[in-house]
This record gives sequence, C-alpha cells and structure tokens, in this order.
Amino acid sequence: MVGLLSSNFAEGAEAKREPRFRDLVYATFNGVDLKLDLYLPQKTNALVVVYVHGGAWREGSKSEMPLGALVDQGYAVASVDYRLSRVVQFPAQVHDIKAAIRFLRGEGSRLGVDASRIAVAGSSAGGHLAALVGVSNRIKALEGTVGDYLPESSDVQAIVSLYGASNLQTILAQSTPYGLKVRVPALQLLLGGQPEDQPEITRLASPVFHVDATDPPLLLIHGDQDPQMPINQSHELQGAYEAAGLPVQFHVIHGAKHGGSEFYDKTRIKLIREFLDKHLQPDPKNTSK
Repeated sequence: MVGLLSSNFAEGAEAKREPRFRDLVYATFNGVDLKLDLYLPQKTNALVVVYVHGGAWREGSKSEMPLGALVDQGYAVASVDYRLSRVVQFPAQVHDIKAAIRFLRGEGSRLGVDASRIAVAGSSAGGHLAALVGVSNRIKALEGTVGDYLPESSDVQAIVSLYGASNLQTILAQSTPYGLKVRVPALQLLLGGQPEDQPEITRLASPVFHVDATDPPLLLIHGDQDPQMPINQSHELQGAYEAAGLPVQFHVIHGAKHGGSEFYDKTRIKLIREFLDKHLQPDPKNTSK
C-alpha cells in the first residue's frame, strides 16, 4: 500500500488470526453497513481494545489488525472499518468509531466482553483518529448521531497512538519533501481543502486542541526516522498532555521509520499490555474517566 499513514503492520502470526465475530454490523448510515471484526481471548468477559487501521484516511481495512498478541494475553480486540475520506470527509471517520464504541457497550454482554472500560488504539492515520476519539469525549461536533446506541457512552479510558498525527495545522511545515507528496493530497480528501484554507475543520481534527484535564491516559509510540509522519506530531501531543497534568508515556523507537514489525514485536506488545493493565483494568484508585 502506498500513501500517507499506512498501517504497515507486522506480517505473520498476527495476520493469520481469525476473529470470533467477523463483519459485525455496528451501524448503518445512509444505507451503508459499517462493520467490525471482534477477536476474543480464551478468557470470558475480557476488556476491549478498539483498533483503528491506517491508510492515509482514504484506504485500508479492518483486516489489517496487528494486535493479535494482545488477544493471546487476555484482551478482546475490535478492529473497526470506518468511512474513508475518498467517500466522505471528516468528521465522519470519528463519528463512525464512536458509534462502534457505543455498539460494543450496548452489545457487550451478548458478545461476551466487558465494555465498561474501553481502550482505543490505532496506527498511522488510525493513530490520529484514535487520539482524536480519546480526547473528544462529549464534544458534540465529533460525537455524531451514527448508530442505534446513542444513549451509550463513547468515552474511552485509555489511548494508544502509534506514529499518528496530532496537529494538522503544523503537520505540513514539519514534513519532509517525500511526506508532502503523500500528505497534501491526503489532507485535501480528508478536510476538503488544505489546512490553511480550512482553519476551523483543521482545528477540530487536531487532537492537541481538545486536550483537557479529564482526558484518559495516553501511550505514544513513534520512530525517530519516520519520513511520512513527523515525530514532532507525537511530541506536540505529549506536550499538551504534560501541560494538562495528564498521564502520558512516549516511547521512541530509534532508527524506526513509518511502521514495521518493530512496532508490534514482543517488546512493544509488552509495553502496550503493561500500559493497558495499569490504566484499563478496573481500579478504585484510578480517577481517569
């Protein structure tokens, strides 16, 4: 796959896992079924990680799910398809992901998962969307009205963003010449124009502008040689979290580019699992929402 923010997940065991529930329709919008795949561990009533694929917001699929090792370690993973930017502009993508979260809460007992506390994770463009979903709890313009479970909460309790964007106002100035070749057309599709021409929607689409003291803990993972997504995008979100006094971890993979097996190896899966164990597992001392 060629393009901005492709997911680039590790091939191998992760790619061969089969979901327990495939093509679950979590919402229907304008006659189009929106679907997710649900991977379940052997344990019952597992907590859920909602995974958002990459692909420059304009391509990609829920079949690209690189977190299978988390399923082996006891977490359910719901890999979500969302309307792509070549079909509809932002904020439809966020509306869809939030609809999937509400669906999981509404149907959790039937599906055999504990959806009381949910983490959202994503790679590349999916990392941007995951961060935006996580920090925009109860922002009406990003909540949307997609799906049949509107009374359910779309709040999440933890965020994992792998090499994702955080500030679409600064992303072009930070980009390499190669990055600009793929990023400019991708933003055109997503925003309906370039950031300078769409300041309001660009701000709405940028997680850094939504961070406040009520947001959930965040884990950022980024390669310091990424030619597509400037590592400064993760630094900006880290800075916004630190300014708000929120829990944030930033793990830099030295020498890593945009995706690759090193982002999903044993070291990084252990890092993600320990983050989820700390912040997602029910804990009366945990005051995050």
